[in-house]
Amino acid sequence: MPPASGRAPKGPGGTRLLPGLNRPVRNHGTLNPVLGRLGSLEVRLATTTREIRQAQRLRFKVFYEEMSAAPNAASMISRRDIDDYDFVCDHLLVLDHDVERKPFRPVKPRVVGTYRLLRQEVADRHWGFYTSSEYDLQPLLDAHPDLRFLELGRSCVLKPYRNKRTVELLWHGIWSYVLHHRIDVMIGCASLEGTDPSQLALPLSFLHHHARAPEEWRAKALPERATSMDLLAKEAINPKAALHALPPLIKGYLRLGASFGEGAVIDRQFGTTDVLVILPVSAINQRYIGHFGATADRHAA
Repeated sequence: MPPASGRAPKGPGGTRLLPGLNRPVRNHGTLNPVLGRLGSLEVRLATTTREIRQAQRLRFKVFYEEMSAAPNAASMISRRDIDDYDFVCDHLLVLDHDVERKPFRPVKPRVVGTYRLLRQEVADRHWGFYTSSEYDLQPLLDAHPDLRFLELGRSCVLKPYRNKRTVELLWHGIWSYVLHHRIDVMIGCASLEGTDPSQLALPLSFLHHHARAPEEWRAKALPERATSMDLLAKEAINPKAALHALPPLIKGYLRLGASFGEGAVIDRQFGTTDVLVILPVSAINQRYIGHFGATADRHAA
């Protein structure tokens, strides 16, 4: 769907420029942007251009400097991971308030984790879901016309913060958002590092044989982009070794109750092999709802 008129002008590389740094660009209505705290860490929704740019800088640091993504011109110049979806998505942030104080400068918390959130009604008003560039989502959406979908994407955490506390806060923030917007299904691409499926045969085959979505929830990779996940026979898979080979994020989705689409997609720009995550809220393990849920006292804002 083409973008509506009156939005920010497009910047270099076709991406849209966000307005002045401290200008509010997100109004979350009755949802308090501050969603939780755990020690010095806070989870919140971005409300200003400055906060969105901090998320983009973190993504650049993780995806392009630490990993093997190839930046486009706009990202290279700005040192930020940027695309048009940043202008319409909500951005979930984890901030660390325990930062070193510098002389003559106000203390500013550091953004150490982020997720990008795109609700179905927002996607429908703009360009659809980002995931649709890799997977045919329409049959899945058509099969569940009365359910509200939320796309999760661009997840990353700064290396020293890749621990249970940060993940807990991110999921507490996501769950608060899901409850507020009455979301029924979460979807999005998750990545395995590398672009050679033969090197990822064990984890891909495990997801295909042991965690493939049931037919009513299944979506397939676009034919022109699809790579088979069925690389090893089911009986040849060592489940313990396969789980060990999966990235922590995908293991986390599995624990929550997620299943996975059919076929993988190689993303050469980011140097990854992507799989589609499908997580109906009704399928979430109840122990995790209590652990990450909006009423968890340890995360009280």
